[in-house]
Amino acid sequence: MKSILEKEGKKIHANLCEISDYIYENPELGNKEFKSSEKLISFLQDHNFEIEKEFLGIKTAFRATYDSKKEGATIGYLCEYDALPEIGHGCGHNMIGSMSAGAGIILSKVLDEVGGKIIVYGTPAEETNGAKVIFAEEGVFDELDAAMMVHPGDKTLASGKSMALYPLQFTYKGKTAHAASCPHEGINALNAIIQLFNGIDALRQHVTPDVRMHGVITQGGVAANIVPDEATAQFYFRAGTKETLDDILEKVKNIAKGAALMTGATLEMSRYELPNDNLKTHENLSSAFMENLKALGIEDIHGPKETGSSDIGNVSHKTATIHPYLSISNCPLTGHSVEMANATITDLAHERLLTGALALAFTGLDVLNKKVEL
Repeated sequence: MKSILEKEGKKIHANLCEISDYIYENPELGNKEFKSSEKLISFLQDHNFEIEKEFLGIKTAFRATYDSKKEGATIGYLCEYDALPEIGHGCGHNMIGSMSAGAGIILSKVLDEVGGKIIVYGTPAEETNGAKVIFAEEGVFDELDAAMMVHPGDKTLASGKSMALYPLQFTYKGKTAHAASCPHEGINALNAIIQLFNGIDALRQHVTPDVRMHGVITQGGVAANIVPDEATAQFYFRAGTKETLDDILEKVKNIAKGAALMTGATLEMSRYELPNDNLKTHENLSSAFMENLKALGIEDIHGPKETGSSDIGNVSHKTATIHPYLSISNCPLTGHSVEMANATITDLAHERLLTGALALAFTGLDVLNKKVEL
């Protein structure tokens, strides 16, 4: 049956290249990907997928379903299509969206015989407020037996790990006063921020090596001779697992409260962006994908690596998930670079669009045929 999928893949290969190049040529920032999402939606509609536009109220999100109406597993493919400021598609999301939509279409050609359901999700804004976080919080991925996507890069890598991330904003409020004539009448909110940074720096001695804590002061006062009555800092806190991160956050929040007590300022804490859970790769699903890549002629495969943070992690806490990498270059590439963006429209990248879509479709078929233990 995989030979049938290969034939179907070859039929749409030119479409995959055209769509990927179109999205490359029309880079759109997160939650503004109107052209990109519509291009993918039209492609899926042409192949009899039922489309839910503006999914969960997100203008550029979608849910595309092909249902055999027969018993079987539900396979999810994740499309990304947001670009980076100035750089464009330096993370290769033009390819990701094309490969995932292509995989869903290829697999749909045998679904009426095999049974089950395919859902292709359009997930905007991976680079910023990743829609997968919202989807996960709303229970969307609970409907899946497996979720998959493949990321372009300079090496082919098995699905690995990513770090959990939580963005936290600290706002301290005090009282203005003349810094020279009556400083004793003021409450210095900037001092509270400074104590916050000192406390977090002291905490670095007592965390595991996987923990990262980095922040900036976004507001610290308006003039040197006025006691600042409001000051704000934004931090990213990361760790190898969500559980470790939760423990760190509790300690950080206590430090922040202590800084308020030390200075007399009041404190407000808020989540200023969406958080990312750590990626938990499903090893059986990952092994099946790697075997399918080998069957498609990809031999230079490397072990998994730990990456930064991504909303794919939130998916992996809901269902069996993989996020492997597929090489599109014969020389080193740096992610989030112009060179990476340009690599996505080369002949090799066009060839790998079909390879990636087929590997995803093959792996979906393995799940439907119960060849992968989930």
